[in-house]
This record gives sequence, C-alpha cells and structure tokens, in this order.
Amino acid sequence: MKKILQLSIACMIGLAACTDLDIPPMNVIQDKDVFTTEGGIKIYMARCYSELPFEDFRYSPTRGTNHFWIINPTSANTGEALSRDLTSATAEQFNFWERAYPLIREANYFLQTLPEYANNFPEADVNHWLGEARFVRAVTYMALVKRYGGVPIVDKVLNYPEQSIEELKTPRASEEAVYDFIAADLDFAYNNMKETSELGRANKYAAAAFKSRAMLYAGSIAKYNQVQLFDGSQNRLCGIPAAKANTYFKAAHDAAMLLEGKYSLYKKTWAAGDKEAQMQNYINLFFDESSPENILIKGYKYPESVHGYDAYNVPRQLMGGNGYSSEVNPTLNLVELFDGFPKNADGTIMTLDASGKYILYDNLPDIFANAEPRLRATVIVPGDMFKNESIEIWRGIYTSSVAGGISRLLPEGSTAPYPSTNIVSSPNAQQTPYTLPNGDKMNPAGRSGVFTADGTCAVSGFSVRKYLVPDKPTAEVLENRADQTWIEMRYAEVLLNRAEAAYELHLAGQGGNYLQDAFTVINEIRERAGAGLLPSAAALDDITIVRNERRKELAFENKIWWDLKRWRILDKEQNGTVYRTLMPFYAAQAGKWFFDARPDERNARYTFDTRWYYQEIPGGEISKSQNLIQNPGY
Repeated sequence: MKKILQLSIACMIGLAACTDLDIPPMNVIQDKDVFTTEGGIKIYMARCYSELPFEDFRYSPTRGTNHFWIINPTSANTGEALSRDLTSATAEQFNFWERAYPLIREANYFLQTLPEYANNFPEADVNHWLGEARFVRAVTYMALVKRYGGVPIVDKVLNYPEQSIEELKTPRASEEAVYDFIAADLDFAYNNMKETSELGRANKYAAAAFKSRAMLYAGSIAKYNQVQLFDGSQNRLCGIPAAKANTYFKAAHDAAMLLEGKYSLYKKTWAAGDKEAQMQNYINLFFDESSPENILIKGYKYPESVHGYDAYNVPRQLMGGNGYSSEVNPTLNLVELFDGFPKNADGTIMTLDASGKYILYDNLPDIFANAEPRLRATVIVPGDMFKNESIEIWRGIYTSSVAGGISRLLPEGSTAPYPSTNIVSSPNAQQTPYTLPNGDKMNPAGRSGVFTADGTCAVSGFSVRKYLVPDKPTAEVLENRADQTWIEMRYAEVLLNRAEAAYELHLAGQGGNYLQDAFTVINEIRERAGAGLLPSAAALDDITIVRNERRKELAFENKIWWDLKRWRILDKEQNGTVYRTLMPFYAAQAGKWFFDARPDERNARYTFDTRWYYQEIPGGEISKSQNLIQNPGY
C-alpha cells in the first residue's frame, strides 16, 4: 500500500507538529487485498459508515459524536427539554474539524483507488460504490459547513513528500462553494447509485434526501444569515449571497420530489379517528426497521454496538441499576406547540378558569385526554401509562381548604419556591407519605418527581417517550445496554424539507404551485400525527406554522438545534430565557388535581451568543496554517 498520511488536513498542512507516517509492512493488508473482492470493499465502506458524523444516541454538544457517555442532551440546548446537567445555552465544545478530515481522506482514497480495480466487478456495482464514497464525503462536508461555514475543500488524497508543504496548506473555500461541492457529490451519488441497498447503507434516494436537507440549509443561510467574513480574495467564508436563496430552496424542493412514490409515512397500525391506534402507530415507527419511512438508519446491536438512551431517560420510577433517569424532560414550551388540550388565546395551556382559580381534574392525565396522538407518543405526560405503570409525576400535595377555589400559588412568571405552608413536597425519592383526609397514604411528589433537590426526576413535569423501548425490562435499563436503531433520515423530514422550501419559494413570489404543495405536505404530516388539518392553503399564512410542524415532528431527533441556527432565531429565543414547566398538584381536601404553569423553578437561564452561529475554528489548526482564517468573534 502506498505511503499514506493517516491524519487530518490540519496535520497535513502542519507537518512540523505532525510527523507520524503510516508505512505498513508487506504482511499487512494492501490495496489489492481490499479492492479486488466485494467483501473487502464492504469492510472498507462499513468503516466509513461507522464514522459518519450523525448526531444520534451517542451525541451531545459538549462531548461530540460517538461518545459512550451522553448526559448533556442536545434537546436541553434548544428549548425542547430541561436537564439536570445542561442548564444554559452552549456552543459545541469538541473539535469536529480534526474528526472530519480523516474520514474525507478515506472517501478520497476509495474514489482514487477503486477505479484501478474496476475490471474485477460489474460496472453497475463500481458506480454504486463510487456513489457511496461521494455520499460519505458529502455528508461529512455537510457536518463541517453547518458548523464552520466555508472550509478547505479536499477532493483528492494529499501526500507528502510528493506534494510540497505549501501545496498541502489548503485555504478555506467560500461557504457557497462548499454547499455546491456537496450538491455535486450528492448528484453524482443519485445518478450512479442503485435504488436499493443493504440496511444501514445509502441508496440513490438517500442521496436525494440528504441533498434536500443540505440545500434547505444553504437557502436558509443565504436568506437569514447576517454574519459575514471575507478572505483577501473576497471569498465569502461565512455567509452566502442573498440572491442565491431561491436557487438553493428550489434545489431542496426538487431533490425532495425525487422521493415521491418511493417512500411513505409509516401508517401500519394507523386508523382514522382512533387516537390510541394513531399514538401506537407513531410509537412503533421508531422501532420497525422495515418501515417504509426509513431512508437511512444507524443500527446498534448488543453487545457489539450499544448506547445508553433508555438508562438516561426513563422516568425515575423505572430507573435501572446504574442510577440514572430523566435526563430529557420536555418543556411546556414544546408541549404547547401540539394540539388537543385547553389553551388560552395566546396559545399557552389553560390552567385557570375565568375567575382566576385553578381548574380541577378528577384524574391526573385528564388535561391531555384529547391531545393529538403525536404528543402522547413523544412525551410522557403526568399519569400516562408506560411499561404498564402509571407514571407518577407531580410537584406536591396542596393541603389548604379548596372552598371558593384555589388561587394562583405564586405570581405569574415567578421562579420562587412554592410556599411550604400549604404545600407538602419532597426533596428526593425517599419520601415520607402524607396521610390524606380519607386515611390513604400518598407520596408528596410521586415516584418520578418532581423533587425539589434531586435531578433524577421529571424537573419539567414531563418525561420523554420517543425512542424509549416500551418493553425493555428494568434489569436491562443500563448504560451501554440499549441497542434500538437510530433513524438518521426518514421520509417525514424529506416532506418537511419540501414544505419549507416550497413555502420559502412562495414567499419569494417564484410562481408555480408552491403554496398548495406546502399545504398538502403539512396536512399529510398532521393527518398521520392525529392533529387537526389545516382547512385550506390560505390558512398557511405564516412560515412559523411550517417551522412549528417541523419542531413537533422532529422533536428529540437532534435536528432542531441546527434548524434554529440556520433560521438565525436562536439568539432571539434564548435571550435571558427561562423555559416553562407544568407542575401538577393534588388538592387533598378536594381529591382532585390541578396544574400550575410556571417558569423553571431552578431559574436556569438561556442566552445564545450570536458568535455561535459559526463555531470557532480550533486554534491549533490555524497555528499550523496561516491560510486558515478564524471565524468572527473568536
């Protein structure tokens, strides 16, 4: 095998700091051992797929991708959820740059080497494999550009000393050029790959789906980004000319249309008008590997490849032996995006009657009894059934008289503790039961919280349900024991890409039938969700409707973080923000339940730094090459 430099591009352009050459001895596997058999090629590509930068179960903004210990969830950085471990806005805190370029090199080496052995295989197979390699390269560049803006484009293997140090110091390309490079790779992949592939590997439609995602991002940057950075040649390293927005939105829409009739929304157990069937259908779609909605998945299998999603996120009462639970606690802000429960005129949940007294309920989950099934399949609300148990989530027991109704416990917007004079609560799961007027005993905060001093509980009043295995035994709810499949790309996202791109084109006056198309797609998503349908295209009168549909459908799939960034609204949403919670209480004298909607009692405030729309290029990379220009604000 040729001498190769198995390092990142940063090392390639900084040889003073990176001197290790990998020169394999003759008894090590060589090119001819890999590229002359289908098995060798599959092994090579399997390694590439395993390194793809998916933000899956093993990702967090503080630890990065493929990390074994994930307790800082992305959803706690977006307003989707609260967490005991991530209580303020943050940028990513890992060096993705140095992880990306070795994978790009692997793709380039494959693209350069396979043609030398092409005569060993049918032409269609060779073209498919070349398409896969370009797909891998495109996905990796997508992960780079959405973080850093323009980055060095390397489309061939770099070698030293065949090339000089100066030749290896590749400068940053414009952000526009990187997106165009991604589009070209994905177009090649679409035109050369087969329609079907092995589970967990891309086919031509996966390439089209990822192009719809990438081009939607590019269009958003062109339209909404205000951060600009130019190099000495006036290449726009950060930002894309606004005039290109519609070009990219149309490319996103066209790419999404290529999947029409090839995939469909999962509706195997869906039944019109049956909320329970619709809820179960939505739960099932995340566990059915034969789903017609799955476009590209990342498989796990115990014990070879595992994660810890269940251990970190089950409700406290179902906690496994590792002692973790309730890392992801959906916010009331997210829950209020869904339909089907009492709301005030401003869209917030209705907890008070016309006289300002709390509305009382006979049963804990009654307030969400008519909620859209997608909510109940995504979020465990207080009193919901999970693993054949009623999930006990409440904040305390109200002990005072209920004659004349119960007035608001705290002033609106207060983050102060609840009064201890008429509220019995518990600091942790080791509770002293309270004796009710009828003599029954009741835990002050239920088995899953909310506890006042213990983070392993439902701090928001909710727990996450999406992706939790509904029948996993408690003995298996352990770190590095979960192996459910991650769905990196599903058809619902492609439809949402299509709807958003169409609506943006409609807003830009591009003609055609874009508004009707967006309306049709949004209603297709809402019908499967069990939500009310929009009455007409005219009702789609604000892009927020399209965006909120995306936020509901893709909640807890680690996509919303990037959406909020590309829309350039995260700094507005997180400007000293304290996210809202829903605290259930049991009124002992009435034998009924009420709910208090309030800001997070921990007063965890989120403020997004606008610098973070572009990540800092690691200083170590810049020190190795003065051709790399740092992003603004760092």
